[in-house]
Amino acid sequence: MALRIAVVADPVARFLPDKDTTFVLMLEAQRRGHAVFAIEHRELFARGQEVRAVARRVELRRPSKPGESHFTFHESTVAPLASFDAVLMRSDPPVDDDYLYATHLLSLVEAQGVFVLNRPAALRDANEKLYALNFPDVIPRTLVARDLTLLKEFLAELGGEMIVKPPHGWGGLGIFHVHAQDRNLNAILEMMTDNGHKLVMAQEYVKAVRDTGDERVILVNGEPMGAVARIPREDEHRSNLHVGGTARKVTLGARERRICDRVASRLRADGLWLVGLDIIGDFLTEVNVTSPTGIQEIDRLDGITIEARVIDLVERKVAELKR
Repeated sequence: MALRIAVVADPVARFLPDKDTTFVLMLEAQRRGHAVFAIEHRELFARGQEVRAVARRVELRRPSKPGESHFTFHESTVAPLASFDAVLMRSDPPVDDDYLYATHLLSLVEAQGVFVLNRPAALRDANEKLYALNFPDVIPRTLVARDLTLLKEFLAELGGEMIVKPPHGWGGLGIFHVHAQDRNLNAILEMMTDNGHKLVMAQEYVKAVRDTGDERVILVNGEPMGAVARIPREDEHRSNLHVGGTARKVTLGARERRICDRVASRLRADGLWLVGLDIIGDFLTEVNVTSPTGIQEIDRLDGITIEARVIDLVERKVAELKR
């Protein structure tokens, strides 16, 4: 049965056809004959309980030559989101007020019988840094605090080296590798905490990142589908691909599966159907839930199509709701 699928995401014109996970999810849905509509989360509005938005039916394609467009818009209408069979929430961070308001509106849509991936309430609750604290046995030694004295005591406990990052950050933004001997240490901690007013996450530095990289493992309904290692440049501590990290093939082993098994039941219970775990060495460092990426890189390295498993899930969940 052909479905009507709304994808709430950043503007289609900004998609990178060879990189973006949202692009291949929409392409796979389109390949199966589903009607795919693009919506931007800032265009959501509600009249009473009815949530509406400007929905543009879109046709996607991989460009065959440089400069060729990867999309064509067809009809555009202000549509109630309850008229769709499924909604994929794929807006990129930041998780700001507008993003959170969008999840509240999507919760209304979910309550009206529409399958929403990921569950809006879970997107509100699962901060991509702090959610990992639910699994203390598989994360590095971690402190979340705003007090500079506590942070420096923790740094000493770790041997004078740690990672500091803002809980609201994404894409490697604002992540520092700090050392006790660095004359900039106080300035970095003062800046990151706004002189003790904002929480930061401090974690043990896992040296394995230089060798095995920061692994992105994609889970669909709690099941690991594949992984890619992102190896940092020699002059960079961050491994994100968009800041120069190199993608390397990963074969899922006992180490990754132990962590995936540890988090799977909680992810399913929370309605976090599509998730990207970040694993360094033996440790889980982040749980990416807003718009996890990496599917295209894994597909190419492993010769698989993870997006097909995601759309399988969408079709199955829609069928369950219609019974």
